[in-house]
Amino acid sequence: MPWYGFFLLPFAFIFRLITEVRNFLYDHELLKSHKSPIKTLVVGNLSVGGTGKTPMVEFLIHSLKGKIHLASLSRGYGRKTQGFLMANSNSSPKEIGDEPLQIFQKFKSNVPVFVGEDRVEALKKMAKLNSTIQGVILDDAFQHRKLKPDFSIILTSFSKPFFRDFLLPAGRLRESRKGARRAHVIIVTKCPSGLSLKEKERYGDQIRKYSSSSAEIFFSGIGYGAPYLVWGNKSEFIPKVVVVSGLADDSLFLEFCKNTFEVVDSVSFPDHYEYRREDATTLVGLVKKHQDAKVVLLTTEKDAEKLKSLAKQGFLEEIPIFALPIEVKFEPSEQEMLLSIIREKFIEK
Repeated sequence: MPWYGFFLLPFAFIFRLITEVRNFLYDHELLKSHKSPIKTLVVGNLSVGGTGKTPMVEFLIHSLKGKIHLASLSRGYGRKTQGFLMANSNSSPKEIGDEPLQIFQKFKSNVPVFVGEDRVEALKKMAKLNSTIQGVILDDAFQHRKLKPDFSIILTSFSKPFFRDFLLPAGRLRESRKGARRAHVIIVTKCPSGLSLKEKERYGDQIRKYSSSSAEIFFSGIGYGAPYLVWGNKSEFIPKVVVVSGLADDSLFLEFCKNTFEVVDSVSFPDHYEYRREDATTLVGLVKKHQDAKVVLLTTEKDAEKLKSLAKQGFLEEIPIFALPIEVKFEPSEQEMLLSIIREKFIEK
């Protein structure tokens, strides 16, 4: 809780009352949850952002797409449109949101990507539009109680676990900690490498105070792929970089960049940030400060298309832009166990 959190506790109490009444109504079927015509796997969290949902969705799609015909559905946070839309080669972040576009560009036509605020109605439309879809992975729909998913995963970051957090606005929780009991699997994300069994047991004990007794707990870290060119005419990556990121928590991203490349400058923006012309001017100024070093911009995959859009409009001049892919990493035994549970309870169910 921040230092001023004490003054926000009365508002957090009101928020808790509202969310608990809502959950009570759904739990006792006074408000109706609907099953989807297609199998659904929800990836969500109890907190606001920063747990790594999109890399986890990509990991699951990559791991499962050969066993079931998958599609992806999300609200499309940050988009300027409304309603039900399907991603295509002309889609932009403003049209469908930065994360759905990232997923679409990674998997193309192999995994249809949709956005829609009302997930239940969106799933009905998806079933009519494409009868070959056998399963849908939903990004950030754990609090969408109108949908009754077939399988639910919640994520909590190692550095900011939900069991140490508080309800909005005093903390970052969207609902009380006991919301974890609805999850079939809980994954602690962004774990440091070499996490000890003792530390895992300690986290597991804290999680089980709030989760279902049948819920399985796993631990994952993050890794990074090779930077790839998004904009410009550089044939090879130059490791002297200005790092640009718009993440809920970019600390691990920045730490990796500083340990791996020569970071001459960095700029951090809020999550889902919509880059403007003034931001391009700032970035050009930072690069020109280090012109002799032949600097490139290095950013996340989520931010890459937004910066590319500025570049197409001529606001970033001819500065090369590279994206650094983020990947989810499990210990092999944990990965196999997780995928085995998903196959049994989601795919083969």
